[in-house]
Amino acid sequence: MDLISIKSKREIEIMRDSGKILRDAHLLVGEKIQEGMSTLDIDKIAYDFIRAHNAEPSFLGYNGFKGTACVSVNEELLHGIPNAKKIIKNGDIVKVDLGVFLNGFHTDAARTHGVGEIKKEYADLIERTRESFFKGIAFADSDHRLGDVCHAIGEYIESFGYGVVRSYIGHGVGAKLHEPPDIPNYGTPNRGVRLRTGMTLAVEPMVNLGTYAVKVLNDGWTVVTADGSMCAHYENTILITDNGAEILTL
Repeated sequence: MDLISIKSKREIEIMRDSGKILRDAHLLVGEKIQEGMSTLDIDKIAYDFIRAHNAEPSFLGYNGFKGTACVSVNEELLHGIPNAKKIIKNGDIVKVDLGVFLNGFHTDAARTHGVGEIKKEYADLIERTRESFFKGIAFADSDHRLGDVCHAIGEYIESFGYGVVRSYIGHGVGAKLHEPPDIPNYGTPNRGVRLRTGMTLAVEPMVNLGTYAVKVLNDGWTVVTADGSMCAHYENTILITDNGAEILTL
């Protein structure tokens, strides 16, 4: 099993600084997003903000990805490629996933935005996906194992009859964008690695209004729900401390 990186005090401070830039990039996108914009417009807002703060977008060029932001609309869950021809409409739900690379370290976070007037069931989906993150990280301390975090997320989400995505998961994050350990959004309590102070983790519930099944489109990137249902994504980078989880991107 690959070793899980424990960050030094210096490395943690860099990740805190990176996380603040990422938090503010998401806040700016949330303020600006509106119907009539293209997904490429959203990407440009994020790119300009990150570069203005002397950081780099983690996703740009990652495995050949051509955007700063993954912008995924409605039944698209992950890895939507920014496109000048894809226009945001009233009632859409838009997932924006961003990473920031600063002084050798990454942070990673995602948000789901309802644009204009959205259906109540979609608003509930977005809020419950967000809440599931907090249900999970209530167990993110050195008294618990990773399975406790994963179980809490999945149990909460499945209580509403939603599908918890299984083929895409959270991960460690730091010097690399994706590090050990794998962090599924379902699991068994008291199983998995023991959490330790200094671990940095990207916890990211991904939730479908229908079944958990997803598929990848022909572009090789965009992940959509297999049944065409709406979906939501919420992610933050956290640090395990002696006093529980510190959220670096919020």
